[in-house]
Amino acid sequence: MSETQGTSGGDATLTPFKVSVPEEDLVDLRRRLAATRWPEKETVDDWSQGVPLAWLRDLCAYWADGYDWRRCEDRLNAHEQLITTIDGLDIHFLHVRSPHPDATPLLLTHGWPGSVIEFLDVIGPLTDPTAHGGTPQDAFHLVIPSLPGYGFSARPSTPGWGVPRIAAAWAKLMARLGYDRYIAQGGDWGSIVSTALASVDPEHVAAVHVNFVVIGPGEGDDPSSFTQEELDALAAGAEHQKWGTGYSTQQSTRPQTLGYALVDSPVGQCAWIAEKFWAWTHHDGDPYTALSRDQMLDNITLYWLTATGASSARLYWETGLTRSSEERELLAGPVSVPTAVSLFPGEIFRPSRRWIERRFTDLRFYERPDRGGHFAAFEQPELFTDQIRRAARALR
Repeated sequence: MSETQGTSGGDATLTPFKVSVPEEDLVDLRRRLAATRWPEKETVDDWSQGVPLAWLRDLCAYWADGYDWRRCEDRLNAHEQLITTIDGLDIHFLHVRSPHPDATPLLLTHGWPGSVIEFLDVIGPLTDPTAHGGTPQDAFHLVIPSLPGYGFSARPSTPGWGVPRIAAAWAKLMARLGYDRYIAQGGDWGSIVSTALASVDPEHVAAVHVNFVVIGPGEGDDPSSFTQEELDALAAGAEHQKWGTGYSTQQSTRPQTLGYALVDSPVGQCAWIAEKFWAWTHHDGDPYTALSRDQMLDNITLYWLTATGASSARLYWETGLTRSSEERELLAGPVSVPTAVSLFPGEIFRPSRRWIERRFTDLRFYERPDRGGHFAAFEQPELFTDQIRRAARALR
């Protein structure tokens, strides 16, 4: 799966990494797709029962006969990738330095069902802004790790790799790379890890930028005081709770049971992720207006080739009913470092500024762009880049 050669990185080893998937793995993928036993068509004419049969068969036919993984592999290998061992676990990350030496270190963390692939289109504009309409002051050195159990990071073999441990690992990673002050950014799990970092590593986290926040009104709030924006947020949250949390319940309680199907069936893995691309992106009814087939399959294929359907799901178990009271306090406690929030229109939750300020006590930037969804960098790289640049200016 990879080509590595160890080198010394200060007090720890940083091993250069190149993605090199064996051809037989791609042949096996096509064989499995051809041998799929399909269910009957859904009994409705929409997505209300899940991914429609005709839509998924079309996507998987392209996956088998038209999709080119080597193109994605080359895009990943165009950037420096490294493996380093932190707390006994091998962590994969992209490290892309800006040509501007005074660039701000920026730690980008993905979520589920995402990956480092989400950020490929923003690497150039963020690291080399003068070549992409920005100024040298907009430059960032990027660190983009794969979460434990995701992508090319190792899969934990024992419990305990929840958000606090990941945040502590990220703090060690940034220190190992020599970054004394940095901005932590993320959406989905990346948002939760980034805000935990503010508590775990407050001496070095200069600021946080997130594009996903789950927070509601406080106890005793008078509902008659809610704005239309807040009423809409509550309605969206209730709808998601009713119809959109099946995946989370399964992954939080029985990830291993689910994992057998995801790791054995490429169509099962494809449907599990593609449904979220439909549900959580900002589109006009056709998810391909938010993400192309190639974009979806780049991410899905990464999950398939690394066999991480089960291990990625376990992060929900680690952060669900099994978490300790100390972890719960860390994940919900106040965040005092300078914070920026960008809420895109296709996001699952879109809380108001006053709700967000109850937890983020030094909110410097809050905007609602007019396009994009849960996978903001993936869907709208130019808009995401602009949000990062302007948020960073407000955070300085």
